[in-house]
Amino acid sequence: MSRIVIIGGGLSGLSLAIRLRERMTAARITVLEKRAQPGGNISTVHRDGFRVECGPNGIFDAKPSTIQLCRDLGLGDRLIVASEASRKNRYLFVDGKLQALPGSLWLFLKSPLLSWRGKMNILMEKYRQRVANVQEDESIAAFARRRAGKEVAEVLADAVVTGIHAGDPELLSVAATFPRLPQFEREHGSVSRGFRAASRKRREEAEARGEKPHPQRLWSFREGLHVLVDAMRERLGESVVAGVSARRVQRTESSWLVEGDGRDSWEADAVILAAPAHEQASMIEELDPSLASEMWSIPYSRVAVVALGFRANEVPAVDGFGYIAPQNTRRDLLGVQWCSSIFPDRAPDGMVLWRALCGGWHRGEVADWADEKLVNAVRAELRLAMNVSADPVFQHIARWPAAIPQYMIGHPERVKRIEAKVANYAGLFVGGNAYHGVAMNDCTEQAIVVADRVAAYFQAKR
Repeated sequence: MSRIVIIGGGLSGLSLAIRLRERMTAARITVLEKRAQPGGNISTVHRDGFRVECGPNGIFDAKPSTIQLCRDLGLGDRLIVASEASRKNRYLFVDGKLQALPGSLWLFLKSPLLSWRGKMNILMEKYRQRVANVQEDESIAAFARRRAGKEVAEVLADAVVTGIHAGDPELLSVAATFPRLPQFEREHGSVSRGFRAASRKRREEAEARGEKPHPQRLWSFREGLHVLVDAMRERLGESVVAGVSARRVQRTESSWLVEGDGRDSWEADAVILAAPAHEQASMIEELDPSLASEMWSIPYSRVAVVALGFRANEVPAVDGFGYIAPQNTRRDLLGVQWCSSIFPDRAPDGMVLWRALCGGWHRGEVADWADEKLVNAVRAELRLAMNVSADPVFQHIARWPAAIPQYMIGHPERVKRIEAKVANYAGLFVGGNAYHGVAMNDCTEQAIVVADRVAAYFQAKR
């Protein structure tokens, strides 16, 4: 019987174990998770009638892997879609006020977010000549400036990066964070043409399946995203060992040995590292210092999630997703999500639930502020952006000291070096969100890739 140990019980590790079980039904799979509760950053708190997502807020269906995982676990009929208003009504906090993100060409032309020069740069992007043979990795900001001008880089690109990565577009690699953008430029000559081609392809694929094409949407469960984690843990049963830290991974004469705290140890024919990059590095530092050094060099941003509940009649009525404060504004928060407007049952009757994300690459210290200081800072931002002066009736704070890996310029080449070094060790594999995408869909998609790789390794051995 093949013995496989997966280190890391977040979404990557759990979904990988599910996919491995499908491919290797006779294998003995063990998932080691240092926290008492598996799920990584996916965590839902139920208290006083409020439902707070402490990590990701939903499942985006731009890729099918996570929705398909839900269906494979028998959860398809429990999925709920976010409100239509949350898809259409999104805002940026710039120049001291909330400004709507335009959802159509006409609204874009009327929007005060960009000057007429900035708008013309976007409209003319499809005619801008492609730069031939761009060899070195570009930052997101540099790519945006080259394709659509300075304003787009400073306003729109910054906002997108803030909302997804809590990072700096001047430092992050466009090839690693948004690989479709340079791909669109290569294959279609422009980003706008690439988006149109991708939209047309999605529409044709939906029609071929007999489905009605629809815009990309956000999904969750009425009880929160922990439903997915609970279902994976139930499916895996005793394979998940929680509250155990893996300290070191060693190669023995005929297998692998994972050492935990105290006397805990696990022998394995294959080991898969699915924890954060710095934790992977500490485990294999004795095995391969140069590999560990590459892993250590992947930094993470710090984020605090501050959820506040208010009486609905004491705050402005909102119907939408929320707003982002771009990183270059250096606000005390990155953005605010209007949770009870996005999904139902996030707050009791007569109440609303909002959550603010604080910290990020340039303001990481904010995530470490004491509770009172942090809540007061969020309330000050809400007063400025939304004229909210009411006292909250509920609060919950979740801190993530290593929230989101930052794919700095040079990340694609670093990942190639890491994977080349790992390939020198038969039976050692790496996964997780440190390498090929930070979103939930990236984690579940990579779980399939790694599961196929592991299954092929054992098939070759046989």
